[in-house]
Amino acid sequence: MILAGDIGGTKTLLALFSATSGDCVVKQQYSSADFKNFYDLLDSFLAKHSKPELAAVCLGVAGPVVEGNCVTTNLPWTLRAGDIKTRTGARHVALLNDLEAMSWGLLNMPEADFIALNPDAEQTMGHIAVLAAGTGLGEAIIVRDKAHTRVLSTEGGHTDFAPTDEREFKLFTFLQQKYGHHISYERVVSGMGIVDIYDFLKQQTNMPATTETEQRFEREDKAAVISQQAQAKHDPLCIETMRIFCRCYGAEASNLALKALSYGGVLLAGGIAAKNLDLMTDGVFMQAFLDKGRYHKLLTKIPVKICLNAEAALLGAFYYALTR
Repeated sequence: MILAGDIGGTKTLLALFSATSGDCVVKQQYSSADFKNFYDLLDSFLAKHSKPELAAVCLGVAGPVVEGNCVTTNLPWTLRAGDIKTRTGARHVALLNDLEAMSWGLLNMPEADFIALNPDAEQTMGHIAVLAAGTGLGEAIIVRDKAHTRVLSTEGGHTDFAPTDEREFKLFTFLQQKYGHHISYERVVSGMGIVDIYDFLKQQTNMPATTETEQRFEREDKAAVISQQAQAKHDPLCIETMRIFCRCYGAEASNLALKALSYGGVLLAGGIAAKNLDLMTDGVFMQAFLDKGRYHKLLTKIPVKICLNAEAALLGAFYYALTR
């Protein structure tokens, strides 16, 4: 058996796969915040499934993996490959950055799992830029040539946020007052970013907050409420929040595309894009993506697609364990 996992700041997904058939035998989702560390969660999963004999464990983890270990970015967890090997009895254990795992999953998915934002772009062999906005903002680069494919995990979501107009400069200042000098793209292009953009607009503009939205905040996830209200066109403040979010997401996606020269495409994964297709496809994202001056023409040729499969990182972890 192979144990694969996708460990994120909000949820953790673990699954057992048959190493021979590739079938998923069992899968379980947990709220990450319900556990003080990963090992308690792992022990709970293994006990529930009679501690199966494992050939390999591969986990995609939201954080930098250094020498086989990871301190998660948005959770107070530390994962060590050696400890996991001892706890599970697995012969092989690998920790991958969650975007590295996700990239392997994306490479093994059918076209039916994607929606193209610019379907007339040229599909060519080349590097691929991967971005995933969810609890945080993950980024990776799939490096491809005729003979090899490799995945470079990055922490590109933590690079400096670059405002592109007067309002974004005001948003930048608002975020500095809240978080300090360094403002990363993750502070804007993420679930927590959506909430902060909303709070900024509420404070800085004359758009009133609706009673319905504010009441839902008391019992539901704020970022989810904002995106749902925007999609339903129930709240002008939420609509404008998501327009700013999409514009900043598009700008950062083309930043990574230029850095990687990703002629093979840009793939958007993570929960937010797939759950907000109407907002992502209304033109705001692509307008910002293409707004790179002299490189506008080059960027029009790069395919941009949204992955609809929410389990890309889990499947990528399994594929990695199976093939490597």
